[in-house]
Amino acid sequence: MSAHTDRIRISKLLSLMLRHTPQDFALALDSEGYAALNEVLAAVRTRIPQATLEDIETVVNTHEQDKRRFTISEGEIRANYGHSLNERIRHERATPPAVLLHGTSAQAVNLILREGLQPMKRQYVHLTTDRALASRVGARHGPAQVLTIDAFSAHAAGIAFYRANEAFWFADRIPKQYLLRRT
Repeated sequence: MSAHTDRIRISKLLSLMLRHTPQDFALALDSEGYAALNEVLAAVRTRIPQATLEDIETVVNTHEQDKRRFTISEGEIRANYGHSLNERIRHERATPPAVLLHGTSAQAVNLILREGLQPMKRQYVHLTTDRALASRVGARHGPAQVLTIDAFSAHAAGIAFYRANEAFWFADRIPKQYLLRRT
């Protein structure tokens, strides 16, 4: 198996462990979504025995770098976003840029424009400042649409925003009146 294929497998496994079902791997996440890196490595090795700490670090630092899916800090690792866990991962509130973008599928646009953006099966609505990234995210389920959000006005009205990482911002929800247009 190639190193690239192993990195993809490790990335998908880390997402499963740290975003969706840590209990299936006997992992305990703290309130910010962190787990002990040595415990995560042991859990990864149950599925990919040849995996090393260096492999995990390589995935975190180089695999789909624009998305910044994971963070390693002080011997712990977490998924930065996309959690579907029952217990909400805590993030600090932050002041967003004036405009944010949300990538979605063409079939979801009318519902979103009618009801606003909801987190659906995730803990937060995911937003970005990167148009290409928003388009790529939106294209996962067919032709992509990119919605423009008036984050300045939403924030001024009390909508909470959180900085996930360099690529992504979160919100609890975005009411329809802050959706400026689709592009």
